[in-house]
This record gives sequence, C-alpha cells and structure tokens, in this order.
Amino acid sequence: MTQRALLLVDIQNDFCAGGALAVAEGDNTVDIANTLIDWCKSRGDAVLASQDWHPANHGSFASQHGVAPFSTGELDGLAQTFWPDHCVQNSDGAALHPLLNQQAIDEVFRKGEDPRIDSYSAFFDNDHRKATALHGWLQQHGIRELIVLGLATDYCVKFSVLDALRLGYDVSVITDGCRGVNIQPQDSTRAFMEMAVEGATLYTLADWQETHA
Repeated sequence: MTQRALLLVDIQNDFCAGGALAVAEGDNTVDIANTLIDWCKSRGDAVLASQDWHPANHGSFASQHGVAPFSTGELDGLAQTFWPDHCVQNSDGAALHPLLNQQAIDEVFRKGEDPRIDSYSAFFDNDHRKATALHGWLQQHGIRELIVLGLATDYCVKFSVLDALRLGYDVSVITDGCRGVNIQPQDSTRAFMEMAVEGATLYTLADWQETHA
C-alpha cells in the first residue's frame, strides 16, 4: 500500500436523489468516485469512506426541536443548523449508494453517533471533543496524502478537508466529485475557496488524471 488514500465522504442514499436530505446532483459523485477507486486500486492506494450514522433522536434533527428544517439555533453550546432526519442508523437512507463500488472500500468510518453534537468532519465532532478512528487508521498505515470527494461540499467535505490539513495531511479535492447543500447559493464556491486558502489543492477528475498519469 502506498502513502496515499482516497476518502469518499458520505456518499449515502439520504444525500442522493430521493433521500431525506438530497443534495442536488448528489448521484453524479458516484461515477467519479468509482473512476477514482479504480485508479487508486491500480496504484496500491487505500480507499476509505465516511458514513453519517445518527441515532433516531439526534439533536441535529429539526424534528427533535419542533422547528422547520434548515432553521438555525444552538445545540449543546454550539451554533447548529437543524436538518431533516437523515442517515438514521441501520436505515436504507444511511446506506452507501448502491452503485458505489463498495467491495473496493478498505474501511468505513462512522460519525455522528452522539445525539448531543453534530459531526460534519470524518475526523472529529463539530467541537473536536472526540475523534473518530480515521486519523489513527491513517497513521497506522503510514498514509500522508488524501484525495477527497463526496457530499456535501459545504459541510462534511469542507470540514473533513480542513481537519485533515490541520492534522498535517497533504490534501487534494476533486471538485467535480463533490456537490453542495447550498442553503446560500454560493456556499459551495466559498467552501472550495476556504479549503484552497488553508492548503488543499483543487482538481477536476480530468486534471487529476492528467497530472498524475
């Protein structure tokens, strides 16, 4: 195995067409993910995925507070967007997209299991109180470089990338392999800009393949 891994962020049914928190064109990430899975496997790279995995009473759900989805408030001292119920543990919505090449995924890291706090990043909850097992796994396998894509650009992708950079990883983001929620129309554009400013390198799939031929 090389020192590089592909990280597929939350390519789950609830974030794709017909899902509880569907992201526009979310399904379009799957073909790009599968192309990069094949590319990475041919080079001995690891392929990893994160998975939102919420209990049914998760505090980020609007239904738990009697408020409208996408309204804002506070959860355990942190600013919070309240979401439609999504990615509930063991539900079809929480499953990885059926067309994603799941057999090639080496490890899946679940997040968002604590009902008291949301967890956008694949590495930490939103207050960095607890870590997932992802950083430890990467360290154990000597991985220093990450290729990241998935859902959604302006939340789980962005915060996963920012945490990876702060942990010292070299991070490339495949922009056409991401789609955003875009509560505000420019949220995804701003997210890509923020990732780049913090040190991520942005590629399209075609640019990545040409640069790394």
